[in-house]
Amino acid sequence: MCGIFAYCSYLQEKDRKTVCEILCNGLARQEYRGYDSAGIGIDGDKPGEMFFFKHVGKVAGLRKKIAESDIDTSKTFLSQVSIAHTRWATHGPPSIVNCHPLKSDPTAEFTVVHNGIVTNAAALRLVLQKRGYKFESETDTEAVAILAKYIYDSQPDKRMNFTELVKTVLKELEGSFAFVFKSSHYPNEVVTARRGSPLLIGVKTEKKLKVDFVDVEFAAPEESKNAIPPTSSTSGLLVPPTGPSLLRTQSRAFMSEDGMPQPIEFFVASDAAAIIEHTKRVLYLEDDDIAHIAEGELHIHRLRRNEEGGVPQAQHRTIETLEIELAEIMKGKFDHFMQKEIYEQPESVVNTMRGRVNFDEHKITLGGLRAYLNIIRRGRRIVFCACELTEIPVSVELASDFLDRKTPIFRDDVCVFVSQSGETADTILALRYCLERGALCVGVVNTVGSTISRETHCGVHINAGPEIGVASTKAYTSQYIALLMMALQLSEDRISLTERRNQIIDGLHKLPGQIKKVLDGDKSLQELATGVLANQRSLLLMGRGYQYATCLEGALKIKEISYMHSEGILAGELKHGPLALIDENMPVIIVMTQDSLYPKVQSAYAQITARKAQPIVVCNEDDDAIPKGCKTIRVPRTVDCLQGILNIIPMQLLSYHLAVKNGFDVDFPRNLAKSVTTE
Repeated sequence: MCGIFAYCSYLQEKDRKTVCEILCNGLARQEYRGYDSAGIGIDGDKPGEMFFFKHVGKVAGLRKKIAESDIDTSKTFLSQVSIAHTRWATHGPPSIVNCHPLKSDPTAEFTVVHNGIVTNAAALRLVLQKRGYKFESETDTEAVAILAKYIYDSQPDKRMNFTELVKTVLKELEGSFAFVFKSSHYPNEVVTARRGSPLLIGVKTEKKLKVDFVDVEFAAPEESKNAIPPTSSTSGLLVPPTGPSLLRTQSRAFMSEDGMPQPIEFFVASDAAAIIEHTKRVLYLEDDDIAHIAEGELHIHRLRRNEEGGVPQAQHRTIETLEIELAEIMKGKFDHFMQKEIYEQPESVVNTMRGRVNFDEHKITLGGLRAYLNIIRRGRRIVFCACELTEIPVSVELASDFLDRKTPIFRDDVCVFVSQSGETADTILALRYCLERGALCVGVVNTVGSTISRETHCGVHINAGPEIGVASTKAYTSQYIALLMMALQLSEDRISLTERRNQIIDGLHKLPGQIKKVLDGDKSLQELATGVLANQRSLLLMGRGYQYATCLEGALKIKEISYMHSEGILAGELKHGPLALIDENMPVIIVMTQDSLYPKVQSAYAQITARKAQPIVVCNEDDDAIPKGCKTIRVPRTVDCLQGILNIIPMQLLSYHLAVKNGFDVDFPRNLAKSVTTE
């Protein structure tokens, strides 16, 4: 995945230094999406000219390169369009030539920034090379920019407008994408489009807007057919002879209350975090939306017609108000975002429960599921993570494997899709697969307005707040609680489970305070990371029952943040292979908190200590059965199904301290991005 940012100002005087600063800030807020290179494209000194700045590495290096350049930063523009991009490499290694923005030719007639993958880029490249077009980079994006130029060059007598040209380009593309197009042929205009990758547009004006939505403009019926006839060996990529007519509702020029054009700024981004410092007024584009910004106007078109009985359906995109604050995406007193997000968990779990748990009446209310509870209870099975309270059969699927196996899905299945960003490509494809088969689809996401939150029938927002660090620490604990609350509400029709349900809700009430108590032990965890675990190459984490999931998540955090090989092991499987790894040199963490499986984990502890292992034991603070002299991580005791939340926090802190000790970039680990919007 990558981060896209574009800035368009109209009747708003801005100097070049301010424009560059806005672009770099927008990229820095999205650096978690990709950080192997970054670049910007801004208006030059002459009409149609563009200046490019690119840097292999982080946005800080790009800022330095811009500051050291000899461009006139005091030059002002009454209206301008500029684009920017931070990259996570998929096609070609990080390099200046592969860095976005990518251009169609040396004079940059068409310039593109892109998030996603164009799966037929190789075929397009071959066709365009045969027609004499030169490629510089290894990226799939360059084929898109050159295709735009090819289509423009193919119509010297009848030029189409920018929107129609981009629409023609998009109809040739396969894969997932979010694009921003800029062209010297269409000055001060920008066209954006999305399919499968997130994109939103922020709107900033001095006066109040007359409208809080933008109508969608539909193509006439003939355009819903193929815009480009099939290629032949002689004709190649053909251009439609005429532009289509439009069936319009009211197109939206953002006038002020007195009906006059007003100064306006538009911010296009992959994430709301890049926009929040400028405006809270945003609209989210949907798949196959094409947005055109020019002369202070925003028009939204559709790549394909939405039809029902052959009649276009009236649609619009609502301008929403962002709920996040700028302070929430700043580090504050912490050294890293990951550290900040670990310490925010007492508040984030409260936010997940806020307004949903009545502790006095021991009642759960998830408004997003209310209308569908009976359907879910009647379901044949639930396809998602564990749901032990409902006694409905449950299966667990990995989204990346789900479609590969063509998993059978039935109309009376309930499919739950869990994603922090709500934009994970594999999960979205699995969602659409299940929708096609008539299953009830439920989303559990953090990001309001994301693809999964919009396309599922119902769902739960986990309300964990913004997450900038790649580690997703808050999201894990908030997802855990959201899924548990879902199970609790589904079980409310079972009187036999009342006592169990009440115990869990009482446990939820105590949880924020218990998390704070775990965080108070941070210093001892730092000592473990810099002492016993220092310079180790491997680490085994083992547990049983609920704590097996804790071990898997802990091992994942340690390997992705500190680059130490770590493995989560089911303690009951020790004798089936893992025991061969155990000796005095193999570091082990064993989760031995008190639940119904405690005696069995004690047996596993005896097996590994008999092989001279010196395990670190995660145990309850009141557990006197732990052998003296054993290294321990003490945590408060809670209900068995909530214990995993308290047990995972020491693992998060350990992974953080291990990474810091070794000098690794905690918030931007190598080769990883926060949400994966490509397969």
